[in-house]
Amino acid sequence: MSGGPAISLACFGLFGTAAQDDGMVEHAFAEACATQGIVPGTADYAHHMVAVHQTLGEPPVDVFRGLFPGNPGRAEAAALSFERSFRAAIDRHGLTPVPGAREAIEQLRESDVRVCMITGLSRRLLGIVLDTLGWWRIVDLALSPEDVPRGCPWPDQMLAAMLRLGVEDVREAAYAGSTASGIRCGRRAGARIVAGVLTGGHTRERLRAAGATHFITDISEFPALLAEAGPDAGAPHIAPGRRVP
Repeated sequence: MSGGPAISLACFGLFGTAAQDDGMVEHAFAEACATQGIVPGTADYAHHMVAVHQTLGEPPVDVFRGLFPGNPGRAEAAALSFERSFRAAIDRHGLTPVPGAREAIEQLRESDVRVCMITGLSRRLLGIVLDTLGWWRIVDLALSPEDVPRGCPWPDQMLAAMLRLGVEDVREAAYAGSTASGIRCGRRAGARIVAGVLTGGHTRERLRAAGATHFITDISEFPALLAEAGPDAGAPHIAPGRRVP
């Protein structure tokens, strides 16, 4: 792939990429399923949790619509339960950034690269997460599925970030995330670099199948990857000096 313009926008997935998950997301899904009679130790529970893992990064209400097809009321009730459970987990345990995440964001902004956080969480939960991490002042933009017509894996959030932050060419955009849905969002939006982050969410194989153009072992490597992006920026890549398992 030929080179493109310099990267001016970096979009990040949130949990598993920039903030540590520690099982909070899947636990909130499990508690929400339990409110709908899907309890641990049953075949239904195992089936539902496999589907939850496969759809990490997608808006919870969309996940529940898939789990409870033809029953929008049940899906909405489960999504509300997810919201309450996730908020309670933050209140109890707090949140921790992935090591090097804040420094990576600050390094990008010092290089005149604008930064946008993209998440499947609601606008309310996104605000709580950024408040808890103290990140409002270090990102240029943060988008939830409520800010666009569709969440991941559709390209709407990345395209909205490009429009709001004045990106003139989709090849100026890059994405880093640890879920297949986020990778698909970046690819569908036309981002020149779509980096699979191997610190959580999905495996390298799933990220590659979703269309990752590059792989990094953690988000601290993202600024260097963008800085070295050149004529071969679209080729599969492993960050230099770091062995990917």
